Amino acid sequence: MIDGWRNMSGFPWRQALAGALLLAAFCACLPREASALVPTPGAEAVIGPGQETGEPQEAGKAQGAPGAGPDDAGKSAPEELEPLPEKPAVQVADPIEPVNRAIFVFNDRLYFWLLKPVARGYAFVVPEPARIGIRNALANVAMPIRLVNSLLQGKVKGAGRELARFTINTTIGMGGLFDPAKDGWGIPASEEDTGQTLGAYGLGHGAYLVLPFFGPSSVRDAAGLGGDTFLHPLWYLVDFRTGVAIRAGKAVNDTSLQIGEYEDIKAAAIDPYLAIRDGYIQYREGQVSR
Repeated sequence: MIDGWRNMSGFPWRQALAGALLLAAFCACLPREASALVPTPGAEAVIGPGQETGEPQEAGKAQGAPGAGPDDAGKSAPEELEPLPEKPAVQVADPIEPVNRAIFVFNDRLYFWLLKPVARGYAFVVPEPARIGIRNALANVAMPIRLVNSLLQGKVKGAGRELARFTINTTIGMGGLFDPAKDGWGIPASEEDTGQTLGAYGLGHGAYLVLPFFGPSSVRDAAGLGGDTFLHPLWYLVDFRTGVAIRAGKAVNDTSLQIGEYEDIKAAAIDPYLAIRDGYIQYREGQVSR
């Protein structure tokens, strides 16, 4: 043993020790990214078949890696975008709520005790296609309301659509009984009115109102209703009594095509008055902001 050590006395220990220290220093300075490029035994099972073992791979992306869950994925999982803040609901003043509620009850009784029974009998006698044709014809006659308010709101294309619809439906649609402008040409109807025009110019609702016979409204929309009356051709073509009769017939015809909608709203609401008030305000706000 002593002889073996003596025989190795000529070995360059100093040079070997210096080389080992240099190698250790180099490995210590090696970056982690570079060390990840070094393949390890069994890397095929971790990385997955068909992927180069020399490609760097983030933790948690390995196929079949045990325990690679959402927490292990790190930045590999896409971050969820924060939802945009919802637009706050539009509120309306209701300073005469007791009066509005009383009128709401009146309209509710009027619907269930008079309008709905009459509409049911009317629907039993008049077939649905005829009732739809009557609704189309009355909407066609009211074209000036939509045309003028489209122009006042700067919606030139909407005004052009109204002129095109009126021309097509009055001629090909047999006086507006049919709607070939929508069914054949794909020209949709607009819903512009004077209340929307006032809202487009920045006028708020003012206060919420429930009008007898007409239902939910506001100070602004009530004024707009008066403007729509002056723009309607029936105001100039027929006398007052005939105009009232036509409007009453329109209400019965429209109700016959919508029986059940009001009942569903009442059944789903804890307070039908508040549900209809808030729904009406949001609906009108959506119309104005289009």
